[in-house]
Amino acid sequence: MSEDVTQAIEEDDWAAAMAEQAEPAKPVEQAKPAPEIFKEFSGAPAGGGMASDIDFILDIPVLLTVELGRTKIAIKNLLQLAQGSVVELDGMAGEPMDVLVNGCLIAQGEVVVVNDKFGVRLTDIITPAERIKKLNK
Repeated sequence: MSEDVTQAIEEDDWAAAMAEQAEPAKPVEQAKPAPEIFKEFSGAPAGGGMASDIDFILDIPVLLTVELGRTKIAIKNLLQLAQGSVVELDGMAGEPMDVLVNGCLIAQGEVVVVNDKFGVRLTDIITPAERIKKLNK
């Protein structure tokens, strides 16, 4: 099979997975209006009547990390690791994985496999209010 055909098939599978994800599984509660301090970032006209435009930040790269689990290991044990070694993580099988952006938890999800490639289906997105609470701790 040619590379172009293989790539087209993979893109179709990802498109199907994305379409499945786009279907609403449960009703989503309506977002609450943003506090006044965030009005300048909401895209709504600011106090001076000028519309805010966030397009200038859309190309800024961020680091997206999906974390299965963590563990602490002594250096002597780390040096004994070889191909085939198993490292026990604190995450349990079936638990949602953490999705972090620049080290900040933004969502949790589950592993999906499409054409031998891993992906993550987001199952729970952390609300901005919850993120702010974590910052204040």
